[in-house]
Amino acid sequence: MPQPFGLLAEVTHQCPLHCVYCSNPVELYERSSELGTDDWLRAIRQAAELGVLQVHFSGGEPLVRGDLETLVAECRGLGLYTNLITSGLGLTESRAESLVSAGLNSAQLSIQGDTAESTNLVAASKRFDKKEAAARIIRDAGLPLNMNVVLHRVNLDRLDAIIDVCVEWGAERLELANTQYYGWALRNREQLLPSKTQLDEAVGVYERRKAELEGRMELLWILPDYYEPYPKPCMGGWAQTALTVAPDGRVYPCPVAEEITTMEFPSVRDHDLEWIWADSPAFQAYRGTDWMPDPCRSCSRKELDFGGCRCQAFALTGDAGRTDPVCIHSPDHHLVQDALDRANDGANGADGDADGEKLVYRRPTVSARRS
Repeated sequence: MPQPFGLLAEVTHQCPLHCVYCSNPVELYERSSELGTDDWLRAIRQAAELGVLQVHFSGGEPLVRGDLETLVAECRGLGLYTNLITSGLGLTESRAESLVSAGLNSAQLSIQGDTAESTNLVAASKRFDKKEAAARIIRDAGLPLNMNVVLHRVNLDRLDAIIDVCVEWGAERLELANTQYYGWALRNREQLLPSKTQLDEAVGVYERRKAELEGRMELLWILPDYYEPYPKPCMGGWAQTALTVAPDGRVYPCPVAEEITTMEFPSVRDHDLEWIWADSPAFQAYRGTDWMPDPCRSCSRKELDFGGCRCQAFALTGDAGRTDPVCIHSPDHHLVQDALDRANDGANGADGDADGEKLVYRRPTVSARRS
């Protein structure tokens, strides 16, 4: 039985941003359905007993939870490494100090671009200044500043400038995460999927800046799998390395498995994590390779990519058991190729252009659409 080393604790879906690429489910949980403090403390203890070593507090925006310090302190008492994944909005000097006192080990700050305008277009928020302030607060609190930016057609051409911002703000590590097309990002794929030319130019920027910044800031490049011949070995295979607890307590083998609506996922309200990880039908469903149909079953790569991403297979075909359509051997590969053909069709506009009227925001509002 594999042993998980990471827990993604999605403590809330509440968020001040409305990002068009958000991987959270289209139907978000209301505050009233969230796990209470005692439920989270019990889940954290069970995760430690299961072998988890790292807890990443995410959302939504985890800072909206007033009990976040209590959860962090519980982790510290259990010897677990903790990381805060935040938009930075709502982070104050006093809050950072209280989180550090509780035992927080690191923070990852997200940005959407290098300007207030790009942030507003992608996230329907004009508070780029708050993100800069959050970077300073994180550093002043003595935490290592990690940063993350999701890359897509709208901002890839600004990659040099985005990296410059992260250098200026004092980031030690920058994750350049090409958009993965689930949830809201799949809804916005026509506006977000870059052309091959645009992507190749961005790879050149990444390689140049990675060499230039060696020893000063670590750059990581998350592959845009639509342009790869074979699918990514998602999370090291189904239910192999990590688990996610959603705001309502349901447990998933990866952060976007909630998209698979044909499966019943258990909750920490009803079961302990050990049973969920080892014995629940949902976690057993695609573990290993015995479940695979052809062409995966007879493929020499099946122990390398595990048939690709179950969530992507479901998102594109409606069947989580099919070969990931990214794979060139998948009978459904045309679903990806058709999207690529449209992204590379010059008739669809210049790279970096996006029709703001067509973007679907994470929580659409009249004000967000008009801002």
